Amino acid sequence: MEITSKMVADLRADTGVGMMECKKALVEAGGDFEEAKKVLRKKGLAAAASKAGRATSEGLVVARVTGAAAVLVEVNCETDFVARTEAFRGFAEELADRIAAHDGFGATRNGEGADAAALSWPTEPTVAVAVAQLVATLKENIRVRRFARLVPRSGEKFASYVHGNGRIGVLVGIPGGDEALAKDVAMHVAASDPRFAGRSEVTPQMIETEKEIARAQAASAGKPANVVERIADGKVEKFYQETVLTEQAFVKDPEKTVGQVVVERGGKDALALRFVRFKLGESLGRGTAEPAAAGATA
Repeated sequence: MEITSKMVADLRADTGVGMMECKKALVEAGGDFEEAKKVLRKKGLAAAASKAGRATSEGLVVARVTGAAAVLVEVNCETDFVARTEAFRGFAEELADRIAAHDGFGATRNGEGADAAALSWPTEPTVAVAVAQLVATLKENIRVRRFARLVPRSGEKFASYVHGNGRIGVLVGIPGGDEALAKDVAMHVAASDPRFAGRSEVTPQMIETEKEIARAQAASAGKPANVVERIADGKVEKFYQETVLTEQAFVKDPEKTVGQVVVERGGKDALALRFVRFKLGESLGRGTAEPAAAGATA
């Protein structure tokens, strides 16, 4: 029996499942509409579609460092209970491995869940189908939100750190340093939440904004004009100390900055470090030099 586009569209409208899977189900069912619905239900796809609109505010951030790449992945679900299950964690970790191994992604800080949907899976045709099966098993909406994938540069060492049972994940790459140094810096990034790796990532517009705010505050406090500019410059220095990784006080030794520790243990070349930090459920598109963009439902 010929499977028409209208038949596919009708099945999609009735089940909420994607067009390709609907067509496969109709082919398998010989064009029988009700039988095709059963096929989708057996695969767990119809159940996944019915839960797709439900909020996913819990989940995990997982990290993976391999010879090919360093990866962070955020996968969301509805409850902390499901996030702590072996099935959910196993899915997230396997996904991180597959993203690390997929050279086609190259280097990206803003990979979307939809980008990973077509990857192959050990027990299913694709990640998208694996997600649908997991939804059917765990009875919650599940969403691959985003991922970052860093490719090693010459002489660069990667380390990862995951804090709070998967609520914060960090990757750090340091040229010239060792893995122990990268690990210490990753732990610092998790704790101190810097926005920039170095001063060079802070734009002139950001600096001018900080100065404008400081000038306005100083003027409203009645400070003389010759003092206002010094106050503005001091505000900028404080901004650097609070937001730039290498300028922050190192959490393991607050008498030193991260930059000083990095130079002591890895040399000046190690200052050309980089990092990615994911916090579970955070608003995306923060004002960083290389923001992590929103993921999409897989």
